[in-house]
Amino acid sequence: MADDSGLSVNGPDSLRGAVLYIVLGIAIISYGGYDYVQQSEAVQNSVEVDATITELSIETDSGTSSNPGANYEPTVEFEYTYNETRYTGTKIYPANIEQSYDTQSAAESAIEQYEQGTETTAYVSPDQPRDAFLKNKTSNAPVVALVLGGLLTLLATISAVRKI
Repeated sequence: MADDSGLSVNGPDSLRGAVLYIVLGIAIISYGGYDYVQQSEAVQNSVEVDATITELSIETDSGTSSNPGANYEPTVEFEYTYNETRYTGTKIYPANIEQSYDTQSAAESAIEQYEQGTETTAYVSPDQPRDAFLKNKTSNAPVVALVLGGLLTLLATISAVRKI
């Protein structure tokens, strides 16, 4: 079941394609690992600041033809002051990889404790005051990237070994 893209159900058609997918998988693993470490350090080193919620919404991504189905992403905007400087934040969790949900109700539950115009607590890492976040815990999004990158690397490696 091959098409013109050079990809088949059995994996890439060439050793070069398999190596390309291995490199891509390693890149995804690396970024997921970096983001996991970064968010863990942000949680450990964070300090509390007062914040005001200025905007809440749920964004819907209807997917693509190869990946149909909707994903829902809660979005939030809040203002806070740290060391006498005013900032605007948009992160719920400290991870750079944004968390998305399969259902709208799951996305809504991620931000249900916040209301537009209300005061809340945000968390700021003193060495990165522009990157405040609302929930002082890690997100599973980097772990998902690690797993997907690992699977891609494993499958591409198996395909490469078969080509040798």
